[in-house]
Amino acid sequence: MVRLLGYFFGIACVGFLGAAAVVAVYLASVTKDLPDYAVLSSYEPPVTTRVHAGNGALMAEYAKQRRLFLPIQAVPDRVKAAFLSAEDKNFYQHPGIDVTGFMRAVVAYLTGGPTQGGSTITQQVAKNFLLSSEQTMERKAKEAILSFRIEQAYSKDKILELYLNEIFFGLNSYGVASASLTYFNKSVSELTIAEAAYLASLPKGPANYHPFRHPEAAITRRNWVIDRMVENGYVSQSDGAEAKKQPLGVTVRSSGPSLFASDYFAEAVRRQLIDQYGEKALYEGGLSVRTSLDPQMQLAARKALQDGLVTYDERRGFHGPISQIDASGDWG
Repeated sequence: MVRLLGYFFGIACVGFLGAAAVVAVYLASVTKDLPDYAVLSSYEPPVTTRVHAGNGALMAEYAKQRRLFLPIQAVPDRVKAAFLSAEDKNFYQHPGIDVTGFMRAVVAYLTGGPTQGGSTITQQVAKNFLLSSEQTMERKAKEAILSFRIEQAYSKDKILELYLNEIFFGLNSYGVASASLTYFNKSVSELTIAEAAYLASLPKGPANYHPFRHPEAAITRRNWVIDRMVENGYVSQSDGAEAKKQPLGVTVRSSGPSLFASDYFAEAVRRQLIDQYGEKALYEGGLSVRTSLDPQMQLAARKALQDGLVTYDERRGFHGPISQIDASGDWG
């Protein structure tokens, strides 16, 4: 009996060592061409250039991706709480991955089941900054390894800062600061619990929770985030209940040259900026430009021109067509 047990134990050891060797070889092949996560320390996202009138009012914005960088110290606790509750409630406790969620995703992939979510914020940083979005086992393995390394190299606050400034919120808005202005026309520091919860609901699928196309789904998802905030102890029961009663309150911000009848003026400024600083600086450099435009005088000038043209036309009257074109015949 002892000999038989020893025999099975030996087989088990050989099997374990063989499996370990296979895993080691696989990990070695995966890690040999991993992206350099050190680039995260010099993260400089493309930021929106904003052109202001003489009184400081926003006149125009230029960007390929509408983004305003916001340091983590400027993000209110309630906004952090909304995103942690929506995306990764154990963010400040885990080592980079949620082991249970990761194993669930692996099993789903191996068995051909539906794609599993559950990526931690650190994994999302690894994927968005360093990897592609392809759903393969190799990519998931790289994502997990990079997540561990990122956690060792950077503080949790730095990782959260990277995440909050990079994610896409829809309506060409990247990062929470830009999204706050786009959806609510206010700074991040002014967001209510309900507004923060709605923004936190968007990264999962901005199109699915569009405030005007899918308002019911948007409110349902927002309220789910609020419930998680209450469950995680970030918000009291009474404050959560009150927040869920609020309408979405989305007011897409009106801005642009047409706001001050400054289309031609703004275009002249845009061309001058390109000539002086280059196209990359204009669309990615986050320039802040104060112009000499006086909005009130500009609007008055436009009205005076319109009134003058109307008066001139009325004085001359309509004289009929100058001539007529013969539409018959061969136009081929």
